[in-house]
Amino acid sequence: MIKIIGAKGNIEDVDIFLKQISDFSEKNKIIIQAFNADLIFGKNHIISSYNHAVRSFKRKNNITNSLAMEVLLYSSGERQIKLAIPKMGINKGTANVAFVFIGEKLSNKKINEFLKMIYFKFDDKVIEGDINTLKKFGFSDTEIKTVVKDKYEDLILEKVAMVDIIK
Repeated sequence: MIKIIGAKGNIEDVDIFLKQISDFSEKNKIIIQAFNADLIFGKNHIISSYNHAVRSFKRKNNITNSLAMEVLLYSSGERQIKLAIPKMGINKGTANVAFVFIGEKLSNKKINEFLKMIYFKFDDKVIEGDINTLKKFGFSDTEIKTVVKDKYEDLILEKVAMVDIIK
């Protein structure tokens, strides 16, 4: 089971925040990955990344040792983790964060418990992509103008799919 949500909150210390995620994941036997939501273009962006990551493990051509990191890699549209983490990773301060939760023992109750623990508020609006998301992701005005507005998501999904080619 996979669940994707957007949330808002404040991250005072990135290392402590990541440790909280890791501890909660281990305790509840689920996988959690956090992304800078300002670079996420909707739930399909993460779903596509997740599907590509799962396939990469099945084909044994994954780059990372964890499904969570492989999803981050695909979501970034980058081939290298050293580029993916700074691009898609979370930062100190007020944050819009996209979370993907993966696991058999996943429930809305656990997700709410997690958000409460990290003092974040559920807000799916932070993962609704727009032209600014594309620009932050690295698309030029010229590239953006090649598609109509209702096809913006396709630009991101192509970048996700391109990771398989550039691996």
